[in-house]
Amino acid sequence: MNSEYVYINEVGPRDGLQNQKTILSSEIRLNLINHLIEARLPGMEVASFVSPKAVPAMEGAREIIQGLIDNAKGCEISVLVPNMKGFEMAAESGAEIITVVPSATETMNQKNINMGLEETVKSSCNIIKSAKSSNLRTRAYVSVAWECPYEGKVESSTVLKIANQLLSAGADEIILADTIGAANPSSVGLLFKQCVDEFDHKILSGHFHDTRAMALANVCAALSEGIRKFDSCIGGLGGCPFAPGAAGNLATEDLANMLSQMGFKTDVDLQKLSDAVDYCSDQLKAPLGGRMSAWLSKQK
Repeated sequence: MNSEYVYINEVGPRDGLQNQKTILSSEIRLNLINHLIEARLPGMEVASFVSPKAVPAMEGAREIIQGLIDNAKGCEISVLVPNMKGFEMAAESGAEIITVVPSATETMNQKNINMGLEETVKSSCNIIKSAKSSNLRTRAYVSVAWECPYEGKVESSTVLKIANQLLSAGADEIILADTIGAANPSSVGLLFKQCVDEFDHKILSGHFHDTRAMALANVCAALSEGIRKFDSCIGGLGGCPFAPGAAGNLATEDLANMLSQMGFKTDVDLQKLSDAVDYCSDQLKAPLGGRMSAWLSKQK
């Protein structure tokens, strides 16, 4: 049995809710976040400082951060920022962990934030530098790290180049994102092996979508390469509004359960996590849950 600790970063309040038909108020989202904090998740991405016109579901980011400043109970709270204006708003609101999301292809960056690849990476690096000068921590994604919905397969050399640029700017963590769920255990193991060979495995994380039912298998492939940090989303919510085919994320309850049964430590309370899924389902008026949700509900 493996007793190593694996860090689960919950992205439901941001990635999970950003593309839902039902838009939840900042008050309800804050209640959901507090449910997740009670489930002892160690990290959470709670909001995006993006224009509400572009992503209406993310309106009220400032209120959410203000509501969590004295109530995070040890949970590391992060926010996504698409540009320097978003960073300035996040910093003024009291955010302490800043996340940038450059994509690995020209077209995806154009669709996502209306900038090309080179300009997006440069902007992300400038945000990271500004955050570091303000003593804020930073997380940097490389989105569509395996495959892009517009340009197809992505070369690993491209991912490594972008990761190096982000790290040189001062990024504390690199997250490889399978944004449309096109990766498989073989391709995941290969890319993470190349990254581990070049970077410290402790600064690497994985973000998998379950579009082709391979997210858990992809986690196992990453675990085999020494990766011990993963994003996931309660109930399997998710999907990028700018990436066709980006179905739901890996469900947090499935990830936490699998890791526990494999002998890894997560500290996540599965029953309280299930309660949070139920609360979110009620608010969205839609059935939610990972593959093991039916089994978990019988354990209550």
